[in-house]
Amino acid sequence: MYTTLETERLRLRPLTTYDAGFILALVNSEGWLKYIGDRQVSDKKDAQQYIRNILDNPDFCYTVFEARHTGQAMGIITFLKREDEDFPDLGFALLPEYEKKGYALEACQAYVNAITKGDGTDTTILAFTLPGNTKSIALLAKLGFQYTGKRKKGESTLAYYALRK
Repeated sequence: MYTTLETERLRLRPLTTYDAGFILALVNSEGWLKYIGDRQVSDKKDAQQYIRNILDNPDFCYTVFEARHTGQAMGIITFLKREDEDFPDLGFALLPEYEKKGYALEACQAYVNAITKGDGTDTTILAFTLPGNTKSIALLAKLGFQYTGKRKKGESTLAYYALRK
């Protein structure tokens, strides 16, 4: 879902190639590398190509959330329809300096609400993470996601969660 949303503190907007500096910092942050993995993005040129690859995939939607009053990018929400999954999955990441301030929860709540708002159809959204990623697991619980089990995906065993509305 590519759209622009606003909350009390945040603006959520589609990722663009102008976000290369932010993406470079984000994908090389400690949390990203530990829980998501190295994307081999080492400079702004790599970051621009990484973004172009995302934008060229109609099944991938990356939304930047930024401070509403300053425009400072803080994190992203991903909404991906993967070939090997029955439902799209929600993901999120933010720069370490913005952790523990409620920004990811605020952004994800606004995004999930926009996806699931009253058109009458049932919606299922997945989320998965490494079982040791306690911060992400806690945020998923606050959003209403329920643990559904573990699955092997590639080299990793991931904890799966689902939100049904």
